[in-house]
Amino acid sequence: MLGSLHEECGVFGINNRSGVDLSARMYFGLFALQHRGQESCGIAFRQKDQINCHKGMGLVGEVFRPEQLQRIDGSAAIGHVRYSTAGGSVFENAQPIVTQYSKGAFSIAHNGNLTNADRLRTEFAEKGAIFQTDADSEVIAYVIAGNRVRTHSIEKAVAEMMATVTGAFSLLVMTPTKLIAARDRYGFRPLCIGKIGDSEVFASESCALDAVGAEFVRDVMPGEIVICDSNGMRSVIPEKPAKRSRCIFEYIYFARPDSVIDGVSVYDARFQAGRLLAAMHPVEADAVIGVPESGLDAAAGFSFESGIPVVRGFYKNSYIGRTFIKPEQSLRREAVGIKLNAVRSVVEGKRLVLIDDSIVRGTTIARIVGMLRDYGAKEVHVRISAPPFRYPCYFGTDVPSSEALIANTHSVEDIAGIIGADSLGYLDVSGLSRMIGDEDHEFCDACFSGIYPEGSMEHTTKARTDH
Repeated sequence: MLGSLHEECGVFGINNRSGVDLSARMYFGLFALQHRGQESCGIAFRQKDQINCHKGMGLVGEVFRPEQLQRIDGSAAIGHVRYSTAGGSVFENAQPIVTQYSKGAFSIAHNGNLTNADRLRTEFAEKGAIFQTDADSEVIAYVIAGNRVRTHSIEKAVAEMMATVTGAFSLLVMTPTKLIAARDRYGFRPLCIGKIGDSEVFASESCALDAVGAEFVRDVMPGEIVICDSNGMRSVIPEKPAKRSRCIFEYIYFARPDSVIDGVSVYDARFQAGRLLAAMHPVEADAVIGVPESGLDAAAGFSFESGIPVVRGFYKNSYIGRTFIKPEQSLRREAVGIKLNAVRSVVEGKRLVLIDDSIVRGTTIARIVGMLRDYGAKEVHVRISAPPFRYPCYFGTDVPSSEALIANTHSVEDIAGIIGADSLGYLDVSGLSRMIGDEDHEFCDACFSGIYPEGSMEHTTKARTDH
C-alpha cells in the first residue's frame, strides 16, 4: 500500500545482564523496526542509577550518528520508532519519554492508542497537571507515576495502570533498577521476548530479535506484566484474562513478512490471503503483479492458487522511506510516480491481476491503475487482500472516519469504475480466520466488521490514533 494507511510505532528494549554491546544491539533492533515509524526515534539508557535519553526527528540512521551511539551503554535500554497521527509530528512527542517524579525517574516507550486518553488527560489537567506532549504515552506516564506514589513497587503501579486505561498498548518501562514489559489485556499490539545469553530482549516484532542475534523465547501474553532486574525475569499474569483480540492488520500490512506474531508467520498469512482471493474472485489473466511491499506476498499466493504467473510489475525506489513526505493533494500523483514505476515490458498488452492490501479513499490505487493503463495494460483486475474498510480504528491504526472510506459510500462495482479497474474483488471478512488459521476469532477486525472487542473502549465521537 502506498500513500493510504500508515504504520504503527515500534518498541525495543534490553535488560543487559550479560554485557552485550548495548549501543549496537539497540541501533540494529530499532533499524529492524524502522518500517513501523519514520518520523522520530529515540533510545533511553540506564547507567548506574541514572536514566539518559537521546531522541530526535527522522530515521534511526539520521538521529543516531556515531558520536551519539558511543554514549549508549549501561545495564538496560529501551527504544522507540514513531509514526504519529493525533499526536503531532514534533520533537516533544518523540519517545521514549523520561518522567521525573517524587519517587525518582522512569522512562516509557509505547505502541498503541488509548480510547479513554481524553478523559484521563482532562482529569489530570483539572487537578493542575501540565502536559508537555499531546501523546497518549504521557497520559500513561502520569497514571503510573500517580500509582507508584501510593504503592510499594513499580510493577504494582503498572498493574494498576492497566486496570485504569482502555485501548491498545505494548509498553516498555525502565526504572533505575528494573525493566518492565506489558501488553494490554486484549493483545492488540504485538510484543515478544528474546534472549542474548542471560540478557532479556523485548521487541514489537520477532524480526528485530533476529537482527540482533537474540533467540526468540515467546510472545508476551495479553494482560501480562514481565519484570526484569539484575536477578532475571518474572511475570504477572491476569487472573481473568480478556478474550485475545490481536490486530488483524498486523498480518495484512504493518508487520514485516519475516516476523512471526503470536505463533503466526506474517508471510504465510499474506500468502494464504492471496490463495483465498484467487478462489473467491477468479479471473482470466496473463500475469499477477503485487504493489510493493505488502502486496507481493499475497500476489505470490494468488499465483500459486490460480496458476497465473506472478511477475515483477513495478520498480520501487528503495531510497525513499515508506512515508517519504506528506505532499499536498496537488503533488500526490508525482509522489506516487517517484516511489513506484511500472515495468513496461511486463505490463504492455497484458491482462493483469493487480494485488494490493487495502483501499481507503481510492485515490492511490486509481493512480496505480492509471499508470498501468498508460504503460499499455490491456486489462487491470484489482484484488485486495483485506475486506473493505467501513469503520474507524480506535486502537492505533490510521483508519480515517467512516465518511472518508470509499467502501462506505460506493458499491464494489462503483469503486471498480472509480479506480479504472476492469474488475474488483476484496477478501471476504470470513476469510480472515482462514488467513491466519484462527477459527476462534481471537483477533480484532472492527475496521472491517464494526464489531469492537467488548469493554475495549469508551464512547468517543472520533477515531483517536496517536501511534
